[in-house]
Amino acid sequence: MLRILSVVLLTIVLWPAAASADRIKDVANIQGVRDNQLIGYGIVVGLDGSGDQTTQTPFTVQSIISMLSQMGVNLPTGTSLQLKNVAAVMVTATLPPFSKPGQSIDVTASSIGNAKSLRGGTLLMTPLKGGDGQVYAMAQGNVLVGGVGASSGGAQVQVNHLSVGRVPAGATVEREVPTVLGQGDFINLELRSNDFTTATRVVEAINGQIADGIAVAQDGRVIQVRAPSGGERVAFISKVENLEINPAQGMAKVIINARTGSVVMNQAVMLDTCAVAHGNLTVIINTDSSVSQPNAKAGGKTVTTDKTTIDVKSDQGGLVELPRGVSLSEVVNALNSIGATPQDLLAILQAMKAAGALRAELEII
Repeated sequence: MLRILSVVLLTIVLWPAAASADRIKDVANIQGVRDNQLIGYGIVVGLDGSGDQTTQTPFTVQSIISMLSQMGVNLPTGTSLQLKNVAAVMVTATLPPFSKPGQSIDVTASSIGNAKSLRGGTLLMTPLKGGDGQVYAMAQGNVLVGGVGASSGGAQVQVNHLSVGRVPAGATVEREVPTVLGQGDFINLELRSNDFTTATRVVEAINGQIADGIAVAQDGRVIQVRAPSGGERVAFISKVENLEINPAQGMAKVIINARTGSVVMNQAVMLDTCAVAHGNLTVIINTDSSVSQPNAKAGGKTVTTDKTTIDVKSDQGGLVELPRGVSLSEVVNALNSIGATPQDLLAILQAMKAAGALRAELEII
């Protein structure tokens, strides 16, 4: 029984180390294997009176006139179209690597006019172009909007966003983007985050588990790997990207969102012993208006006078000693002992960094 208990305890102790290992595919990409962005201008029709107000969006009318002329419908010169069921949209999509002609991809249609809703509309055939101006896909289909809205008598209710919709499998790939798996006898692995230690560990894992000397780190991000050619290269890449490594601990960093007051820090953040005094300053301005009414026979004028009082209150903030924290939980406990709000922490963390007590990089977004 004691032996079984020892095995269980040893498993619990070793479990975090095993769980912390990541595959190479989780921390690195194969150079050249990437997505490509596509964009196009299209028209959504069949809306229930929620389309663009054509007097304010002349490009919608121009698009309809151009489309009709291509279909043999020629409108008299000077015709004024008052359309309610049409909306001009920008259509975007992501072309995955190794996409072949005939495959389907999802597209997103976003209103660029003043349409109230794209719900129930149909996207007409729209060419999607890449950055080089070439057409890589054609999109068409019913627009799916994950929201609903209603208005009547000046009252309006809306759930979610109505001016953006999605067409699942709404585009067909028409042109292939060549993807090169390496150059000559080598492939390059690119780490998603620049780190010399992680790059070294990737090299050690490949050389130690596949073949010695085939991987060399070019810098803190790129690892060059000698790979076989032909059909064997795909199987080789599969073997490489499934090797497990322990990524290096990232740089100590505190992320501050000045707009929302959010503060996020990673586990490498450390805190030296320091003292912090924190107190709130409140300014209250109160204005009372009084009316001076003269006698009816005095011939005077009614005068309004304002009496303003200003009160300044300052909370007593005692000096709080924060002990040295070498782990994230100790740093969190120390900051919580101050009793400051997230907005107050923005100023406190910046002051700690200036005083040299916060061992982390501050990044404000």
